[in-house]
Amino acid sequence: MADSRFFKCNGPFKAHELADIASAELVGDKDALITDVASIDQATSEQVSFLDNRKYVKAFTKSKAGLCLVHPEVADKAPEGMSLLVTAEPYMGYAKIASTFYPVTFPKAKISERANISETATIADGVIIEAGAYVGENVIIGKGTWIKSNAVLGDGVTVGENCIIHPNVTLSHTIISNGVTIHPGCQIGQDGFGFASGAQGHVRIPQLGRVLIGDHVNIGAATTIDRGAGPDTVIGAGTQIDNIVQIGHNVQIGMGCVIVSHVGISGSTKLGNFVVVGGQAGVAGHLEIGDSVVIAAKAGVMRNVEAGQTVGGFPAIPQWKWLRQVGMIEKLTRGKK
Repeated sequence: MADSRFFKCNGPFKAHELADIASAELVGDKDALITDVASIDQATSEQVSFLDNRKYVKAFTKSKAGLCLVHPEVADKAPEGMSLLVTAEPYMGYAKIASTFYPVTFPKAKISERANISETATIADGVIIEAGAYVGENVIIGKGTWIKSNAVLGDGVTVGENCIIHPNVTLSHTIISNGVTIHPGCQIGQDGFGFASGAQGHVRIPQLGRVLIGDHVNIGAATTIDRGAGPDTVIGAGTQIDNIVQIGHNVQIGMGCVIVSHVGISGSTKLGNFVVVGGQAGVAGHLEIGDSVVIAAKAGVMRNVEAGQTVGGFPAIPQWKWLRQVGMIEKLTRGKK
Protein backbone atom coordinates (compact mmCIF):
# COMPACT_ATOMS: atom_id res chain seq x y z
CA MET A 1 0.00 0.00 0.00
CA ALA A 2 1.27 3.46 -0.90
CA ASP A 3 2.34 5.76 1.95
CA SER A 4 -0.64 7.97 2.74
CA ARG A 5 1.68 10.84 3.66
CA PHE A 6 2.61 11.14 -0.01
CA PHE A 7 -0.21 9.51 -1.98
CA LYS A 8 -3.98 9.88 -1.63
CA CYS A 9 -5.96 6.79 -2.61
CA ASN A 10 -9.14 7.45 -4.58
CA GLY A 11 -10.75 4.03 -3.92
CA PRO A 12 -12.55 1.82 -3.31
CA PHE A 13 -14.00 0.60 -6.62
CA LYS A 14 -16.06 -2.43 -7.52
CA ALA A 15 -14.47 -5.10 -9.69
CA HIS A 16 -16.80 -4.46 -12.63
CA GLU A 17 -15.87 -0.76 -12.58
CA LEU A 18 -12.19 -1.67 -12.82
CA ALA A 19 -12.97 -4.09 -15.65
CA ASP A 20 -14.52 -1.23 -17.62
CA ILE A 21 -11.54 1.02 -16.92
CA ALA A 22 -9.07 -1.64 -18.10
CA SER A 23 -11.25 -2.83 -21.03
CA ALA A 24 -10.87 -6.33 -19.60
CA GLU A 25 -13.13 -9.37 -19.26
CA LEU A 26 -14.10 -9.93 -15.63
CA VAL A 27 -14.05 -13.51 -14.37
CA GLY A 28 -15.35 -13.72 -10.81
CA ASP A 29 -17.29 -11.55 -8.39
CA LYS A 30 -18.34 -8.41 -10.25
CA ASP A 31 -19.32 -6.63 -7.02
CA ALA A 32 -16.12 -7.35 -5.08
CA LEU A 33 -14.91 -4.16 -3.43
CA ILE A 34 -11.29 -3.35 -4.26
CA THR A 35 -9.58 -0.81 -2.02
CA ASP A 36 -6.10 -0.43 -3.53
CA VAL A 37 -3.41 -1.67 -5.91
CA ALA A 38 -0.44 -3.80 -4.83
CA SER A 39 2.34 -6.01 -6.17
CA ILE A 40 1.61 -9.63 -6.98
CA ASP A 41 3.42 -10.95 -3.89
CA GLN A 42 2.05 -8.41 -1.40
CA ALA A 43 -1.56 -7.94 -2.50
CA THR A 44 -4.39 -8.90 -0.17
CA SER A 45 -7.91 -10.09 -0.89
CA GLU A 46 -9.12 -6.47 -1.14
CA GLN A 47 -6.44 -5.36 -3.61
CA VAL A 48 -5.83 -5.61 -7.34
CA SER A 49 -2.52 -6.65 -8.91
CA PHE A 50 -1.27 -7.70 -12.35
CA LEU A 51 0.85 -10.34 -14.06
CA ASP A 52 2.68 -9.16 -17.17
CA ASN A 53 6.11 -10.82 -16.94
CA ARG A 54 6.06 -14.60 -17.10
CA LYS A 55 8.98 -14.77 -14.68
CA TYR A 56 6.42 -14.09 -11.96
CA VAL A 57 3.95 -16.88 -12.81
CA LYS A 58 5.05 -18.83 -9.73
CA ALA A 59 4.37 -15.81 -7.51
CA PHE A 60 1.00 -15.43 -9.25
CA THR A 61 -0.01 -19.00 -8.38
CA LYS A 62 0.57 -18.19 -4.69
CA SER A 63 -0.78 -14.65 -4.69
CA LYS A 64 -3.52 -13.62 -2.27
CA ALA A 65 -4.74 -10.75 -4.49
CA GLY A 66 -8.52 -10.53 -4.69
CA LEU A 67 -8.36 -9.35 -8.30
CA CYS A 68 -5.59 -9.64 -10.87
CA LEU A 69 -5.02 -8.50 -14.46
CA VAL A 70 -3.70 -11.39 -16.53
CA HIS A 71 -3.15 -12.45 -20.12
CA PRO A 72 -5.60 -15.12 -21.36
CA GLU A 73 -2.73 -17.62 -21.78
CA VAL A 74 -1.97 -17.73 -18.04
CA ALA A 75 -5.44 -17.20 -16.62
CA ASP A 76 -5.75 -20.94 -15.85
CA LYS A 77 -2.86 -20.68 -13.39
CA ALA A 78 -4.76 -18.37 -11.03
CA PRO A 79 -5.15 -19.59 -7.45
CA GLU A 80 -8.59 -20.67 -6.29
CA GLY A 81 -10.90 -17.83 -5.32
CA MET A 82 -9.04 -15.07 -7.21
CA SER A 83 -11.13 -12.93 -9.56
CA LEU A 84 -9.48 -12.05 -12.86
CA LEU A 85 -9.42 -9.19 -15.31
CA VAL A 86 -8.43 -10.98 -18.52
CA THR A 87 -6.83 -8.82 -21.18
CA ALA A 88 -4.18 -9.05 -23.88
CA GLU A 89 -2.51 -6.00 -22.30
CA PRO A 90 -2.44 -6.52 -18.51
CA TYR A 91 0.23 -3.89 -17.86
CA MET A 92 -1.70 -1.25 -19.80
CA GLY A 93 -4.81 -2.20 -17.88
CA TYR A 94 -2.93 -1.88 -14.61
CA ALA A 95 -1.63 1.55 -15.64
CA LYS A 96 -5.20 2.74 -16.18
CA ILE A 97 -6.44 1.26 -12.92
CA ALA A 98 -3.52 2.57 -10.85
CA SER A 99 -4.07 6.01 -12.36
CA THR A 100 -7.70 5.79 -11.28
CA PHE A 101 -6.76 4.92 -7.70
CA TYR A 102 -4.00 7.55 -7.64
CA PRO A 103 -4.84 10.34 -10.11
CA VAL A 104 -2.64 13.41 -10.48
CA THR A 105 -4.41 16.05 -8.40
CA PHE A 106 -3.88 19.77 -8.66
CA PRO A 107 -4.24 22.08 -5.66
CA LYS A 108 -6.70 24.96 -5.67
CA ALA A 109 -5.68 27.70 -8.10
CA LYS A 110 -3.51 30.26 -6.35
CA ILE A 111 -0.69 32.61 -7.23
CA SER A 112 1.75 33.11 -4.36
CA GLU A 113 2.60 36.62 -3.26
CA ARG A 114 6.19 35.41 -3.06
CA ALA A 115 6.38 34.56 -6.77
CA ASN A 116 8.16 37.07 -9.04
CA ILE A 117 5.83 37.70 -11.98
CA SER A 118 6.27 40.29 -14.73
CA GLU A 119 3.40 42.70 -15.29
CA THR A 120 3.48 41.80 -18.99
CA ALA A 121 2.88 38.10 -18.37
CA THR A 122 -0.47 36.64 -19.48
CA ILE A 123 -1.82 34.12 -16.98
CA ALA A 124 -5.06 32.22 -17.64
CA ASP A 125 -7.65 31.19 -15.07
CA GLY A 126 -6.95 28.28 -12.76
CA VAL A 127 -3.15 28.64 -12.77
CA ILE A 128 -1.09 27.73 -9.69
CA ILE A 129 2.22 29.56 -9.21
CA GLU A 130 4.15 28.68 -6.06
CA ALA A 131 6.51 30.78 -3.96
CA GLY A 132 9.89 31.51 -5.49
CA ALA A 133 8.84 30.97 -9.10
CA TYR A 134 9.98 33.55 -11.66
CA VAL A 135 7.79 34.47 -14.65
CA GLY A 136 9.47 36.80 -17.15
CA GLU A 137 8.32 39.41 -19.63
CA ASN A 138 5.56 38.44 -22.08
CA VAL A 139 5.30 34.88 -20.76
CA ILE A 140 2.00 33.11 -21.51
CA ILE A 141 0.67 30.43 -19.15
CA GLY A 142 -2.41 28.42 -20.12
CA LYS A 143 -5.42 27.44 -18.04
CA GLY A 144 -4.89 24.96 -15.21
CA THR A 145 -1.08 24.88 -15.37
CA TRP A 146 0.95 24.40 -12.19
CA ILE A 147 4.29 26.23 -11.84
CA LYS A 148 6.13 24.92 -8.77
CA SER A 149 8.62 26.63 -6.47
CA ASN A 150 11.80 28.11 -7.94
CA ALA A 151 10.90 27.34 -11.54
CA VAL A 152 12.14 30.00 -13.96
CA LEU A 153 10.18 30.92 -17.09
CA GLY A 154 12.33 33.25 -19.15
CA ASP A 155 11.06 36.10 -21.28
CA GLY A 156 8.66 35.07 -24.05
CA VAL A 157 8.17 31.47 -22.92
CA THR A 158 4.74 29.96 -23.61
CA VAL A 159 3.31 27.11 -21.53
CA GLY A 160 0.01 25.53 -22.56
CA GLU A 161 -2.91 24.24 -20.52
CA ASN A 162 -2.78 21.65 -17.71
CA CYS A 163 1.01 21.43 -17.62
CA ILE A 164 3.15 20.77 -14.54
CA ILE A 165 6.50 22.53 -14.28
CA HIS A 166 8.32 21.09 -11.28
CA PRO A 167 10.77 22.88 -8.95
CA ASN A 168 14.05 24.26 -10.26
CA VAL A 169 13.15 23.90 -13.92
CA THR A 170 14.59 26.61 -16.16
CA LEU A 171 12.83 27.41 -19.43
CA SER A 172 13.98 29.86 -22.06
CA HIS A 173 13.21 30.23 -25.80
CA THR A 174 10.60 27.48 -25.38
CA ILE A 175 7.00 26.93 -26.49
CA ILE A 176 5.16 24.13 -24.70
CA SER A 177 1.84 22.60 -25.74
CA ASN A 178 -0.84 21.12 -23.45
CA GLY A 179 -0.61 18.43 -20.79
CA VAL A 180 3.18 18.48 -20.58
CA THR A 181 5.05 17.48 -17.39
CA ILE A 182 8.62 18.66 -16.83
CA HIS A 183 10.31 17.16 -13.78
CA PRO A 184 12.69 18.85 -11.32
CA GLY A 185 15.96 20.32 -12.48
CA CYS A 186 15.39 20.27 -16.23
CA GLN A 187 17.18 22.93 -18.26
CA ILE A 188 15.42 23.64 -21.53
CA GLY A 189 16.11 26.23 -24.21
CA GLN A 190 19.70 27.12 -23.36
CA ASP A 191 22.37 27.73 -26.03
CA GLY A 192 23.16 24.83 -28.28
CA PHE A 193 26.78 23.65 -28.53
CA GLY A 194 27.65 25.51 -31.71
CA PHE A 195 30.86 27.34 -32.63
CA ALA A 196 33.28 27.89 -35.49
CA SER A 197 36.88 26.84 -34.87
CA GLY A 198 39.94 28.32 -36.49
CA ALA A 199 43.47 29.51 -35.88
CA GLN A 200 42.12 32.34 -33.73
CA GLY A 201 40.19 29.98 -31.47
CA HIS A 202 36.53 29.05 -31.09
CA VAL A 203 33.83 31.57 -31.96
CA ARG A 204 30.35 30.89 -30.64
CA ILE A 205 27.55 30.86 -33.22
CA PRO A 206 24.34 32.59 -32.09
CA GLN A 207 21.65 30.02 -31.37
CA LEU A 208 18.57 31.65 -32.89
CA GLY A 209 16.04 28.80 -32.74
CA ARG A 210 13.58 27.63 -30.13
CA VAL A 211 12.49 24.43 -28.36
CA LEU A 212 8.99 23.26 -29.37
CA ILE A 213 7.39 20.63 -27.11
CA GLY A 214 4.23 18.82 -28.23
CA ASP A 215 1.16 17.71 -26.28
CA HIS A 216 1.48 15.23 -23.40
CA VAL A 217 5.27 15.03 -23.42
CA ASN A 218 6.89 13.90 -20.17
CA ILE A 219 10.47 15.03 -19.49
CA GLY A 220 12.42 13.42 -16.64
CA ALA A 221 14.48 15.12 -13.97
CA ALA A 222 17.76 16.86 -14.85
CA THR A 223 17.28 16.45 -18.60
CA THR A 224 18.72 19.17 -20.84
CA ILE A 225 17.33 20.22 -24.22
CA ASP A 226 19.24 22.84 -26.22
CA ARG A 227 17.41 25.32 -28.40
CA GLY A 228 18.01 25.27 -32.13
CA ALA A 229 20.72 27.19 -33.91
CA GLY A 230 18.24 28.44 -36.53
CA PRO A 231 15.88 25.54 -37.09
CA ASP A 232 14.00 24.64 -33.92
CA THR A 233 14.60 21.72 -31.59
CA VAL A 234 11.34 19.72 -31.65
CA ILE A 235 9.95 17.12 -29.22
CA GLY A 236 6.93 15.35 -30.72
CA ALA A 237 3.60 14.77 -29.00
CA GLY A 238 3.40 11.89 -26.53
CA THR A 239 7.16 11.37 -26.28
CA GLN A 240 8.46 10.08 -22.93
CA ILE A 241 11.96 11.19 -21.89
CA ASP A 242 13.67 9.71 -18.83
CA ASN A 243 16.02 11.42 -16.37
CA ILE A 244 19.42 12.87 -17.31
CA VAL A 245 19.05 12.90 -21.09
CA GLN A 246 20.92 15.37 -23.32
CA ILE A 247 19.24 16.52 -26.53
CA GLY A 248 21.33 18.76 -28.76
CA HIS A 249 20.38 21.73 -30.90
CA ASN A 250 18.16 21.24 -33.96
CA VAL A 251 17.27 17.69 -32.94
CA GLN A 252 13.81 16.65 -34.11
CA ILE A 253 12.07 13.85 -32.21
CA GLY A 254 8.84 12.39 -33.57
CA MET A 255 5.64 11.36 -31.84
CA GLY A 256 5.44 8.69 -29.15
CA CYS A 257 9.17 8.10 -28.76
CA VAL A 258 10.71 6.61 -25.59
CA ILE A 259 14.16 7.83 -24.58
CA VAL A 260 15.70 6.16 -21.54
CA SER A 261 18.11 7.75 -19.05
CA HIS A 262 21.68 8.85 -19.89
CA VAL A 263 21.00 8.99 -23.62
CA GLY A 264 22.77 11.66 -25.67
CA ILE A 265 21.43 12.78 -29.04
CA SER A 266 23.74 15.05 -30.99
CA GLY A 267 22.70 18.11 -32.95
CA SER A 268 20.55 18.06 -36.10
CA THR A 269 19.64 14.38 -35.81
CA LYS A 270 16.06 13.41 -36.66
CA LEU A 271 14.18 10.60 -34.94
CA GLY A 272 10.97 9.31 -36.54
CA ASN A 273 7.81 8.34 -34.71
CA PHE A 274 7.76 5.67 -31.97
CA VAL A 275 11.53 5.29 -31.75
CA VAL A 276 12.88 3.64 -28.57
CA VAL A 277 16.39 4.54 -27.37
CA GLY A 278 17.83 2.37 -24.57
CA GLY A 279 19.78 3.69 -21.61
CA GLN A 280 23.25 5.20 -22.16
CA ALA A 281 22.97 4.99 -25.93
CA GLY A 282 24.60 7.73 -27.95
CA VAL A 283 23.45 9.04 -31.33
CA ALA A 284 25.84 11.04 -33.50
CA GLY A 285 24.79 14.26 -35.19
CA HIS A 286 23.08 14.88 -38.57
CA LEU A 287 21.59 11.37 -38.74
CA GLU A 288 18.12 10.14 -39.66
CA ILE A 289 16.56 7.41 -37.50
CA GLY A 290 13.43 5.93 -39.07
CA ASP A 291 10.03 5.21 -37.54
CA SER A 292 9.78 2.44 -34.93
CA VAL A 293 13.54 1.90 -34.67
CA VAL A 294 14.80 0.33 -31.43
CA ILE A 295 18.30 1.31 -30.28
CA ALA A 296 19.70 -1.06 -27.65
CA ALA A 297 21.19 0.20 -24.39
CA LYS A 298 24.80 1.53 -24.67
CA ALA A 299 24.68 1.42 -28.47
CA GLY A 300 26.68 3.98 -30.42
CA VAL A 301 24.76 5.03 -33.53
CA MET A 302 27.12 6.38 -36.19
CA ARG A 303 24.99 6.14 -39.35
CA ASN A 304 21.38 6.43 -40.49
CA VAL A 305 19.00 3.65 -39.40
CA GLU A 306 16.11 2.56 -41.59
CA ALA A 307 12.59 2.31 -40.21
CA GLY A 308 11.72 -0.76 -38.17
CA GLN A 309 15.28 -1.90 -37.44
CA THR A 310 16.67 -2.93 -34.04
CA VAL A 311 20.33 -2.01 -33.64
CA GLY A 312 22.96 -2.52 -30.96
CA GLY A 313 26.68 -2.38 -30.30
CA PHE A 314 29.32 0.21 -31.13
CA PRO A 315 29.24 1.24 -33.87
CA ALA A 316 25.59 0.16 -33.94
CA ILE A 317 24.62 -2.54 -36.42
CA PRO A 318 21.52 -4.78 -36.68
CA GLN A 319 21.19 -6.36 -33.27
CA TRP A 320 21.12 -9.96 -34.51
CA LYS A 321 24.47 -9.39 -36.20
CA TRP A 322 25.95 -7.70 -33.12
CA LEU A 323 24.84 -10.58 -30.87
CA ARG A 324 26.36 -13.09 -33.29
CA GLN A 325 29.67 -11.20 -33.25
CA VAL A 326 29.67 -11.15 -29.44
CA GLY A 327 29.03 -14.89 -29.41
CA MET A 328 31.89 -15.55 -31.84
CA ILE A 329 34.31 -13.45 -29.77
CA GLU A 330 33.29 -15.36 -26.64
CA LYS A 331 34.04 -18.68 -28.38
CA LEU A 332 37.41 -17.46 -29.64
CA THR A 333 38.48 -16.24 -26.20
CA ARG A 334 37.14 -19.16 -24.19
CA GLY A 335 39.97 -20.97 -22.44
CA LYS A 336 40.53 -24.67 -22.89
CA LYS A 337 39.67 -26.91 -19.97
